[in-house]
Amino acid sequence: MKLVSYTVDLPGTFGPQGKLAALVTLGGEQRLLPLAALSNWAIHNVAPDELRDRSIAAFAPPVTMLDLLDRGYGVTIEGQPDLMPDFDPLADVRALLGLHADLSASDPTLARQLTIASGMVRLLAPLPRPRSVRDFYAFEQHVRTARAQRGQEVAAEWYEIPVFYFSNHNAIIGPEQPVHGPIDSDELDYELEIACVIARPGRDIAPEDAASFIAGYTIMNDWSARDLQRREMRVGLGPAKGKDFATSLGPMLVTPDELESRKVGDGIYDLAMTARVNGEERSRGNLKDIHYSFAQLIAQASRDAWLYPGDVIGSGTVGTGCLLELTAGKGPYLQSGDQVELEVECLGTLRNQVT
Repeated sequence: MKLVSYTVDLPGTFGPQGKLAALVTLGGEQRLLPLAALSNWAIHNVAPDELRDRSIAAFAPPVTMLDLLDRGYGVTIEGQPDLMPDFDPLADVRALLGLHADLSASDPTLARQLTIASGMVRLLAPLPRPRSVRDFYAFEQHVRTARAQRGQEVAAEWYEIPVFYFSNHNAIIGPEQPVHGPIDSDELDYELEIACVIARPGRDIAPEDAASFIAGYTIMNDWSARDLQRREMRVGLGPAKGKDFATSLGPMLVTPDELESRKVGDGIYDLAMTARVNGEERSRGNLKDIHYSFAQLIAQASRDAWLYPGDVIGSGTVGTGCLLELTAGKGPYLQSGDQVELEVECLGTLRNQVT
C-alpha cells in the first residue's frame, strides 16, 4: 500500500483539512482514494455480512494517519500502553482496498467517483505531526567522511551501538512545501535519508521481532544549518538549532509488503537513493549499504523505552548524501531559490524549494 496525507482548501474554513488516502491506479492514472469516505460508503452500501466476511470494521473510520495507527492500543490507568499485540492497524485499509478493487471491476464509474485526481489536492508529509523523531547515524561512509574532515577516525563506539538524536517533531514539512533556513545561517544543507514509521507500541523489541512494528517507509530530508551545527557541537551537546527548523518527510508512506522483492535482510532493502539540486544530480547511494538495519535501529530505540504508533525512525545520511561530504565542508551550500529533490526507488520523489 501507498498511503498519503493531503489537504483540500475549503471556502469558509480557517485552514486546510488534512486527510488520509491511499494511492490507487485507475485506467493508468494514479488517483487518491480517501479512506474515510470509502469506509463511510461501505458501511452504508455494503451488506453487514459482506463487511464481516471482508473483515471491515463498521465503526468510525480513521481520518488521519495518526488516527489509523492509534487504533491498536489504549492507555491504562497507570499511563502505560494497553497493548493489543495481535492487532494490525493496517488490516482495515487492506480490506477496504480489496473492496475498492472489486468495485473497480464491477462498477468502474462508481469506483472512480470515490477517488480524487491528484492535481486537486496538495500533499502533506505522510505523518504531518509524528509523536517523535529519532534520527540515527547508520551509514559508515557518511560517518567516516564527516569525521575525516575534522581529522578524526570513526569512534570505536560507533561500531558497538547505533546512536541517534531527537529532532523537532513539530517542524515537519511535506513535499513541495518551502524550506526556510535559519536567519543567522549561511550554510544550509540537505541530507538524503530514509525513515520508517512505527505501527504499534513496543518496548525492548528484539531485532528479529522489529518488522512487525513497522507501518512503512518514507523519504526523509534532515535539513541542516552547518555553521550553527558546527558552533553548537564544539560545546559537546547537540545538534540543536542547527537541525531544529525543518525536517521533510514524503511524498508517501510505503508499506513493507510493497518492498518485499527488494529485501536483502531484516530492515535492509536494495533501493537506489539520489539527490538533485536544480536538476543536477549531486548525491547517489543505496539503502543496502546501511551498517545498522532498521531492525537494529528499532531494537536500540526501544531499549528501556516505549516506542509508540507514529514515532519516526530515521536512517541517517547515506554516503555522499549531503553537501558537507561533497564539498569537504567548504560549500557552496544551498541558496534561496534552489530546488532540492530526493528520490528513492519505490518511495517516490521528495521535492522542496529553499526560500
